[in-house]
Amino acid sequence: MNGGDPRDSDARDRGGDDPTGAGRGSVETDGGAASGAEASEGEGSRFSPADRVASVPPSGIREFFEIAENRDDVISLGVGEPDFTAPWAARSAAIESLERGRTSYTANRGMPDLRRAIAERVTRYGQSYDPDSEVLVTTGASEAVDLAFRAFVNPGDTVALPTPTYVSYGPGVRFAGGEPLPVHTRHEDGWALTTEALSEAGVDEADVLVLCYPNNPTGATMDADEMDAVAAFCREHDLLVVADEIYAALTYDGDHQSVATRPGMRERTVVINGFSKAYAMTGLRLGYAMGPEAAIDAMTKVHQYAMLSAPTTAQHAALAAIDRCDDEVEEMRREYDRRRRYVVSRLRELGLPVAEPGGAFYAFPRVADVASDGDARAFATELLEAEGVAAVPGTAFGAGGEGHIRISYATGLDDLKEAMARLERFLS
Repeated sequence: MNGGDPRDSDARDRGGDDPTGAGRGSVETDGGAASGAEASEGEGSRFSPADRVASVPPSGIREFFEIAENRDDVISLGVGEPDFTAPWAARSAAIESLERGRTSYTANRGMPDLRRAIAERVTRYGQSYDPDSEVLVTTGASEAVDLAFRAFVNPGDTVALPTPTYVSYGPGVRFAGGEPLPVHTRHEDGWALTTEALSEAGVDEADVLVLCYPNNPTGATMDADEMDAVAAFCREHDLLVVADEIYAALTYDGDHQSVATRPGMRERTVVINGFSKAYAMTGLRLGYAMGPEAAIDAMTKVHQYAMLSAPTTAQHAALAAIDRCDDEVEEMRREYDRRRRYVVSRLRELGLPVAEPGGAFYAFPRVADVASDGDARAFATELLEAEGVAAVPGTAFGAGGEGHIRISYATGLDDLKEAMARLERFLS
C-alpha cells in the first residue's frame, strides 16, 4: 500500500513520571526501574525496544488509573474523561452512517463537509482557514500532536514545553528525535507563561514551542496581554508553535485566546483541536489540525502512511456535533463550571492552595505542605490506599508539578462531594 487510497477523489488531499524525558535509559517494571537490556531479557528478549522508546517511562496518569480499576469503592479523579455521554445527535449520525453502509475510507484529509464545518466553527476564536488546503482531520487530537512533531522536528531540535505539561508531549518529542526543554511556570503566578520564564529557560535558542491553553494539568488560561507577549517572543526568536487548543470550548473566565490570531503568528503556528473533551466523544477518536498549506501538506504526508484517514463513522458523528450540538456543549460547560467552583472552594477550605483554573476540567492543588517530605506521589498513593480517592501526582507532568496533584472534576458532583469528604478525613 502506498499510503493513499485509489478511491480518494481528491488527489491533492494530501496528534511517566517525567514527560520531558528524564530518566533516560530505564523503563518501569513491576519490580522497579531496570535498564533497557535487563528489561528485555527472557522470553521475547529479541524485541528489545529502540533507545528512544526505552528512554520514556510509562504514563503516570494511566498508572494510577489502572491501580484504581483494580479496587472497589474508588472515586477516580485521575483521568480526563468527561462523565457525559456524547450528544444524541452525534450518536444518531454515527448509527445512521453505519446503517447506510458508510464504512469506506474518506479522503486523506477528512470528509470535505466536515472540514468546511470545522473551518466555519473556529471563526468564533478569530481563526480563518481554507478547508480544502489548511485543515486536516486526524484520529484524535493526539495524532495531530504526534504528526506535528514528526513533520517539523528534526533530530536534535529543541522543543520547549511549559511545565507542568501534558504527559504525551515529552515522549512525542523524543519519538521524533527532538530534545524537550522544560519551561517552568509557578503556582504563585497562577501557572502563567511569561516571557521571563521563556528567556530563563533558553527558549530563544529553541526550534519549537508547544502551547496548551486552557492547560492540562493546571487549568490555566492566558489572557490577551499574556498571549500578545508570548507571540512577540515567538516572532522575535523565529519559533514554530504547536498550539494544542483541545479545551478551547471549556473556557470559563473570558474568551479563549489563540496565539494563531496574533500578528505574524498564523504563518508559524499549527493549531490542534478536536471533539473528545467539549463533545464528550473521547472514544470516537477524532481531532483536527489547522495551519498554513505547507504545514498541513507535511502533516498529511505522515498521516497518509501512518493512518490513511480518520475513522469514517466518527467523522459523520463530528459533523452532526458541529451542526446540531451547541446547546449540549454549553450545558456541559456550565456544569463543569459549577463543579470547578465547588472543588476550588472545598480545596481551599481544607487548606490546600490552588490556583483558580480558568479552563479545561482540572484543579492542581499544592499538597507539599501536608505530604510526607513534600512528596506528591507518596501523597497520591496514600490517599488512594487509605480513602479510595485516585488523583494523579503532579510529577507525572514533569518536575514542575512536584508538590501538587491533579484533580479532574469531569465526574459527577455527588462523587466530587464524597471525594472531598474523604480527602478531608485523610488530611485530618
